[in-house]
Amino acid sequence: MTTRELERIFKVFGNRRRIAIVVYLRKRKEATVGDVAEHISLSFKATSKHLIILANAGVVESEQRSLQMFYKISKDLPREVRTIFSIL
Repeated sequence: MTTRELERIFKVFGNRRRIAIVVYLRKRKEATVGDVAEHISLSFKATSKHLIILANAGVVESEQRSLQMFYKISKDLPREVRTIFSIL
């Protein structure tokens, strides 16, 4: 992993809401945007934005089913990200 990629990952985890989302998804395995928003006490729109940032960094994967978007932790996480997860 390059230093630029590492920098991007650290920026992703530099927000307490995104950390809370990852911790929640690790426990639940999969959840809708609404479920995550309710659990972390954040608006649907703000939660959706955080999930998009996590998805763009490759930390979470999304799947649309009907009108709902489901998110889960990505299966292909780099070793460095798995190391970060181990301390969460």
